[in-house]
Amino acid sequence: MKSLVIASNNSHKVREIRAILDPLGFSLSTPKELGIDFGPEETGTTFQANALLKARDLYSISKLPSLADDSGICVDALGGEPGVYSARFGGEGLDDEGRARLLLNKMQGKKDRNAKYVCVIALVTPEGEYTFEGECHGLISEEYETSGNGFGYDPIFYYPPFSAHFSQVSDERKNSVSHRKHALDGLVKHLKQYS
Repeated sequence: MKSLVIASNNSHKVREIRAILDPLGFSLSTPKELGIDFGPEETGTTFQANALLKARDLYSISKLPSLADDSGICVDALGGEPGVYSARFGGEGLDDEGRARLLLNKMQGKKDRNAKYVCVIALVTPEGEYTFEGECHGLISEEYETSGNGFGYDPIFYYPPFSAHFSQVSDERKNSVSHRKHALDGLVKHLKQYS
């Protein structure tokens, strides 16, 4: 099981996952690279449900071990929002920066700034279905950080152990502690049983 297909055409996400899996000898393909038209509707109400939905869909088309990631940011003061709707927060028309700024607006005047990134990775193979979860805890900053290069909510996610926003640190540094890294650790442990 050294070859996997990832149920995503999101270049940031694919690059992050490849950076963690490639050095371990796992090769990752995207639907686009395999000429597969892929874009299932995410109808699940949990990260796990959406990750499984995407991995199952891709596996049924590709017949190859398929992995999918569903992730987002959960903010304590907003009752866990935007959570599973992080990528669609605020509706169509908004880009990454628009969604992050909308979240900042909703956080105005709130003292509790605690938040966590959550990632669930689902793997669907001929042997079965598996899920692995990871979290990374931090704070929602007061300002949108403009000097960095992160994506998603990274410009407003402050990580105390680094004394920096996720958008201000290198990909390597972020990947060493991210929610995706923790979920992938579980996946890698599982995959090593087959290698």
